[in-house]
Amino acid sequence: MLQLENVTKSFTKNGFTREVLSDINATFLPGDAVGILGRNGAGKSTLMRIMAGVEHPTTGRVRRRMSISWPMGYDAAVHNALTGADNSRFIARLYNRPVGWVESFVQEFSEIGDDFRRPVKTYSAGMKARLIFALSMAVDFDCYLIDEVIAAGDARFAERCRQALLARRGRSALILVSHQMDTVRSLCTHAATLNEGRLTFHEDLDQAFAEYQQL
Repeated sequence: MLQLENVTKSFTKNGFTREVLSDINATFLPGDAVGILGRNGAGKSTLMRIMAGVEHPTTGRVRRRMSISWPMGYDAAVHNALTGADNSRFIARLYNRPVGWVESFVQEFSEIGDDFRRPVKTYSAGMKARLIFALSMAVDFDCYLIDEVIAAGDARFAERCRQALLARRGRSALILVSHQMDTVRSLCTHAATLNEGRLTFHEDLDQAFAEYQQL
């Protein structure tokens, strides 16, 4: 279970405080597939980092009673000075997975060719996103956090990512933040909208899409 209890997040800059997330309550269980729709700047990535534990709420509490991935699409998920292969071995050891298997899986899934043996800091944004996604798929998490990463690369690779996530949807929770309704519909069974810091869950996808289009 991943549970958010009265989560609020504020940022202060130059003496001005902005509340990005306001009193959010939500519970996610294995098997849930939830899309969170919000316009650019709505706080989607901030919410995802709080779920992952990368950031802490200003007030409120996050309960994590299942294993949770890093946000796919979050650059800090990899070490830029290391190669893709080095990052694979690091993740394997961190999560007690077979080192050789993880390295081979990530190299094959990411499809970045010889760049797998080069430092991540030399990668394009798309190559880095592919590596992060492949690293996530090499670990069996109870909950996957997805931040638009499946848009990286060409349509064929995006479809490969979608199929990989669908294969895990039955046993793991998927939480996708997006502003693309088609992406949410292809992966999720439920949806919520994030607007002015408030997270609102809807009875079905069409209701969520209608609400989102009015934002």
